[in-house]
Amino acid sequence: MTFSVQNAQLSQESLVEEFFRRSQGNWRSERRYYTLKDGETQEVVSFLTVQFLEPGSAELVELAKLHELADARILVCGAKTTWESHYSEPNFKQVTGSTVFGVQGMTLYRDRGFATSKPVTAEFYLPEPTTMRLRTEYSGSVFEEEIKLIGSKYRTRQTIISRAGEEQMIGQYLERRIHEEAASL
Repeated sequence: MTFSVQNAQLSQESLVEEFFRRSQGNWRSERRYYTLKDGETQEVVSFLTVQFLEPGSAELVELAKLHELADARILVCGAKTTWESHYSEPNFKQVTGSTVFGVQGMTLYRDRGFATSKPVTAEFYLPEPTTMRLRTEYSGSVFEEEIKLIGSKYRTRQTIISRAGEEQMIGQYLERRIHEEAASL
């Protein structure tokens, strides 16, 4: 049984490495968040830059230390995502930030979560080479996410946020690859 578990981990690591490589670049993300209890909807446009991280990169070594992993070079690959988000009504706010992801086995290490600046982990799997599914839990909330590459120019994402077993919010995203020049606009 150990052999098949190791093979599954190696296969998932290879798939996620290719997934991150294919995600590298600049994206325009149009997203909509639905708050289920009160029916409110929030629209956000973000500009994302995804950078593939090789094993042993400074960002992955720092991430391993942040998670207090015994070997600072254990993460097999990763990605760094930076963003600039523009929220529509009622807040009209702009938010910038970044996050680092690293992979070991079937665990995705992050330097921060969706709703926390503390490091978190997610369990992930790729049911097919173009689709990544994640499950993250912290502070009593569960975040289930699916990211799907559609050809080389599009990605879709969906996030379901639950608390105490009840779905609270759904986020749906359409992301379009953009050229370098357009990313700075």
